[in-house]
Amino acid sequence: MANQPMVWINGSLISKDGASLSPFDHGVTVGDGIFETLQVVNGVAFAIRRHLERVRRSASGLRLPIPLNDEQIEHAMCEVITANEVDSGCVRLTITGGISPLGSDRGDAGATVIVASAPLPKWDRTTNVVTVPWPRNERGAVAGLKTTSYAENVVALDYAHERDGSEAIFANTVGQLCEGTGSNVFLVKNGRLSTPTLASGCLAGITRELLMTLIECEETDLPLAALAEADEAFLTSSTRNVQSIRSVNGHELGDAPGPITKAAVEAFSELMSSSLNP
Repeated sequence: MANQPMVWINGSLISKDGASLSPFDHGVTVGDGIFETLQVVNGVAFAIRRHLERVRRSASGLRLPIPLNDEQIEHAMCEVITANEVDSGCVRLTITGGISPLGSDRGDAGATVIVASAPLPKWDRTTNVVTVPWPRNERGAVAGLKTTSYAENVVALDYAHERDGSEAIFANTVGQLCEGTGSNVFLVKNGRLSTPTLASGCLAGITRELLMTLIECEETDLPLAALAEADEAFLTSSTRNVQSIRSVNGHELGDAPGPITKAAVEAFSELMSSSLNP
C-alpha cells in the first residue's frame, strides 16, 4: 500500500491524517449507519455487485437515503484502491446519517459517505469460538442489516477473547444458532453440511451466499448446542473466507479442518483465484 494512506469522504480523496468527521455525525452519536467490507483481490474489489446489493438492502431497512448510485460508489472504491496501491487487502464503505441533532432524529444535511482501505487481517487456518450469553434479536428493527451499531459485537468479542476465542457465537431469542460477530456459521453432522436460515436473524453474508452456490448445503434452524456437537464446523466472512473451527467453548471438534471443510476451503479458493467476479 502507498506510504500516505488516502480515504474518500463525500467526493474527495483526503490523507488519512487529514480526514475529519463532525462530532454531530449521526454515525458517531447513535450508530446510525451501514457499512460493507470487501476483499481486494489483484487490485479489484471482490463480489462488488453482491456487496452493493446488500448496501441497498441495509439502507432500505435503516431508511437511510444514499446520495450515490452504484457506479459512483464503485468509482470511489476504485479511487481508494488505486491511490493506496492495494493489490491484496480490503476496502470498506461506510454510509452514515450525516450531521444531525443530538438524539435519535436524523438531520437534513444528508448522508456521510466514506471509503477506506486496510490490509487483510491475518487469520489462522483453524480457530476457537465461544458462545455468548446475550441473544441476537431476530425480530429487531435492524435484524439482518449490516449497520454500524456494533457495540453488542464489541462486548461479545471481548467476552470471547477472554476465553481464548477469536470469534463469539450468538444464539437468537429462541435459542437457535444464529451467527458470529462478523461471520456466518456452518456445521457438519453425519456428513451433511448446514447453516442457519436467514430467519434466525443472521446477516446474509456474501461469502455464505457464494459458498452455497459451490457446495451442497442445507439452510435449517439449529439449536445452539448443535455447534459443539458437530463433526466439523467453520466460519465464513469477507476477510476470513472459510475458516475451520477447532473448538467450541474449549470442546475440541476433532480433526480440523475436516474433509467437508477442506472441500469448502478449496472451492472458495478456486472461485477467488478465477477470473470471475461474482
